[in-house]
Amino acid sequence: MNKLIYQGGLMKSVPTLLGVMLLTFSSFSSAQEASLSTSEIQGVERVVDADNARLVSLFKDIHQHPELGFMETRTAGIVAKELQALGFDVQTGIGKTGVVAVLKNGAGPTVLYRADMDANAVEEATGLDYASKVRVLREDGTEAPVAHMCGHDAHVTWMLGMAKAMVELKDEWSGTMVLVAQPAEEPIMGAKAMVDDGLWSKHALPKPDYFIGMHTAPGPVGMVVSSGGPKMAGTDQIDILFKGVGGHGSMPQLTKDPVLMAAYAVTEYQAIVSRIIEPQQTAVLTVGSIQAGSDNNVIPATALVKANLRWYDPKVRQQMIEGIRNVSNGIARTYGMPEDELPIITMKGGSTPLVNDSALADRLALPLATLLGKKNVVTDFPPATGSEDVHLLLGPNTDVPFTYLIVGVADPEVFSAARKQGKTLPYSAHNPDFVVDLKSIPLGTKVATVSMLDLMAKGSIKQ
Repeated sequence: MNKLIYQGGLMKSVPTLLGVMLLTFSSFSSAQEASLSTSEIQGVERVVDADNARLVSLFKDIHQHPELGFMETRTAGIVAKELQALGFDVQTGIGKTGVVAVLKNGAGPTVLYRADMDANAVEEATGLDYASKVRVLREDGTEAPVAHMCGHDAHVTWMLGMAKAMVELKDEWSGTMVLVAQPAEEPIMGAKAMVDDGLWSKHALPKPDYFIGMHTAPGPVGMVVSSGGPKMAGTDQIDILFKGVGGHGSMPQLTKDPVLMAAYAVTEYQAIVSRIIEPQQTAVLTVGSIQAGSDNNVIPATALVKANLRWYDPKVRQQMIEGIRNVSNGIARTYGMPEDELPIITMKGGSTPLVNDSALADRLALPLATLLGKKNVVTDFPPATGSEDVHLLLGPNTDVPFTYLIVGVADPEVFSAARKQGKTLPYSAHNPDFVVDLKSIPLGTKVATVSMLDLMAKGSIKQ
């Protein structure tokens, strides 16, 4: 998840704004009251604190055994085993490795909660004694390091901790909990895979009244964002395969070099954003990988470019896709490729912009302010260029109120020291140095539990 946001025509880092936002909290009015009492929230804290050692151990175990998208068999097994032991009705193998668990506790609202399970193809450099050393073979035959450098290990732990806490607090709520452990968020494919595999039809899940999820951020532990409106950009993963004619590196005149085509394309793609898209629009076009050849003196027959788009306006999305196609085809023609050998463009995973329900975000901010203090709950937060597919899990249930909470996981002292050094953040997601501070494990579990309990507490008024 990218950590840049767009505000007033300027790109600013999230932590910079967090430092400002945490100083004020103006979204509450005297007429608003949290549905949970202070004693109920203190009860959540007691239950989670008593489970802290187990949760930290669980988190470290998942962190040490990361799995890439659609490979999360071990993690899915942990989720299924833990939730079955708590009395949930569990279904596995949805969308290949997804897990769904349902717990009914009398009449009341149905609340859907999601945690994503997959890790990144990044080599960890944190130096932690529980750091990942995992490497795997990918489908294309290449070897890749694997590590949880986006916090999905925390997401799974928070959900399992919340599930246990809610079971222990069953006398205080009624309704139906639906928990989803989703695969393959990083390639933006897992949510759609679960829906396509019959999440709402074959697996007969009850339609939720509310849907919530949570994500880590390198803000300080104790900070949470609960903000309505557009929050994350739409995204597309695109592969562009340039064809050529391979040959000896000493005789380029006998070849049609796809490496050269790819190189020119990467630079020309940037003109799509700078010269075609309106400057006021949010648009990001990133090339994350170029794959071609294997030897110094051999011109390969193909070159693969892997690109990623970020957008809010569907028109902007279409302009970028058409621009990529036009640039790629034009370069291939320039270097002599016939019409039946033009680049092959493959659309892979993608998601629409993530939009939080304002009423639900405001509602959850109230008990979270009681839990964390008003100054630590941010309710006015601008859109980001990061993306998610969490909301796609709703499938046909597009009228369900949904909100996505952002939870700080950086050690406050580390965060403060970074700011004093002039850094906007101590580290970023998908970076080898990304760290989920262990203090955020019980904190995130409390945030999840308080949010669920607020929506399902006995006597609460359904919005």
